[in-house]
Amino acid sequence: MRYFRDLGFLLCMTALAACLSTGIAWGYDYLEGGYVSSYDSSYDRSRTADPGIAGMVKWLDLPVASSTFIPYREYYKTTLTPVASGIVSSPMQYDLTGQTPNGVYYRNGQWLPFTTYSSSRFTQSNDLWISGQTNWTQYAVIPLGASLQLLANVPAGGTAGFFEVIANNAVKTEYKTIQFNPGYSSMSFLAGQTGRYMFYFVVNNQPSNLVIVDVLAQASV
Repeated sequence: MRYFRDLGFLLCMTALAACLSTGIAWGYDYLEGGYVSSYDSSYDRSRTADPGIAGMVKWLDLPVASSTFIPYREYYKTTLTPVASGIVSSPMQYDLTGQTPNGVYYRNGQWLPFTTYSSSRFTQSNDLWISGQTNWTQYAVIPLGASLQLLANVPAGGTAGFFEVIANNAVKTEYKTIQFNPGYSSMSFLAGQTGRYMFYFVVNNQPSNLVIVDVLAQASV
């Protein structure tokens, strides 16, 4: 029964990913021996995309100014962060003491003080965040090659099905089983390809919220 519930949720999220697809074709090597692939502006990747998303692919293929990332600068690092396996690293226990944010951005960018959030019912459910220097968020735009930290709150702990949905001119879904301890856990994400990344997990048939990361190529100065 749990398998079919998780499968049904996955199919729904895959359909959502297809609607949000904003991508670019994959390279041959995820990190090309340890770093990110180069950007080839001479190749029109939108030619291989579905007609419905070709315009979005062209927009994402155009390198953007560094100012595009300023609103999200607190959420990522430009230095390479090692990832244990796959796109997202294995979880590590995270001690919230002395590291609480000022607030959280959720849904369509609404801000809530962390004291209000921590005293609400939301902290009793499975949730997922992007950790920043002063706030947490559920959405960020980061440059190719940057890394960020995901924080999972699993009050009861348990075995989780963790889903990574990558939207390019196609939609690719990665699934793995991981173990969460009760409370908060941190995971690293390295932006090795441009595109839209969507993350969520399911523990005890209870899904977390969806975290979205748009990875864009940065224009040369």
